[in-house]
Amino acid sequence: MLQAVAVALLLPFLGTTLGSAMVFLLRDRLSSWVQKLLLGFASGIMMAASVWSLLIPSLDMSSQMGMVEWMPAVFGFLAGMFSLLVFDSLVPHIHLDSTEPEGVKSGLGRSAMLFFAVTLHNVPEGMAVGVVIAGALNGSVGLTIAGAMALSIGIAIQNFPEGAIVSMPLKEQLGSRRRAFMYGVGSGIVEPIAGILTILLIDWLHPILPFLLAFSAGAMIYVVVEELIPESQSGKHSNIATVGVAVGFALMMLLDVALG
Repeated sequence: MLQAVAVALLLPFLGTTLGSAMVFLLRDRLSSWVQKLLLGFASGIMMAASVWSLLIPSLDMSSQMGMVEWMPAVFGFLAGMFSLLVFDSLVPHIHLDSTEPEGVKSGLGRSAMLFFAVTLHNVPEGMAVGVVIAGALNGSVGLTIAGAMALSIGIAIQNFPEGAIVSMPLKEQLGSRRRAFMYGVGSGIVEPIAGILTILLIDWLHPILPFLLAFSAGAMIYVVVEELIPESQSGKHSNIATVGVAVGFALMMLLDVALG
């Protein structure tokens, strides 16, 4: 059991690390159409994970706990969305295809702000895995270690291209493959940390677990709608990005149904 928990916590980080390691294998930045495909793929996985791994279990658990079935899911989802909106407005960061930084003004360089943008994505993903694991360990209805593993595998799969997409331009800006790789690894380490903290707090968090599941879903959907989809649909090759969404969504749905 403990080994499975450790694997589930570390898989998303491993996906980011392996993706970041592409700076040592690829000479040039990924072509535009490949980036679009991978961004769409990541979007599809996160959307499916939010529904099958988080929102549906939230609804089932609320019913079993005698709550109004829809209330924790609705309010948790909105809280997750608006929390990320607040963080997005405060944390200085910049997106891949943008020249204008977002968040409060700071003296940070472009590479540091790109690092913060990716890190902001990864926190809700780590929290999502941690919430599902914590619920499974606590015997919550509808949550299993197998389901947590399915969610973890899906996030790890989408983290691989994300790590490559971020690290390649960082290599050009920093002039160092090693530093670009370390930035990528650093952005992913927040995922197991967020997951572990969530598990450690489960005794206090259990009464609001349905809310937390939906909160994680809202935070992940915010990242998809605010950043991944716009980046994947801008400029040419938007149809390829749409294909990526379909494949990613179907894959994550399959993982959750087959393993969960």
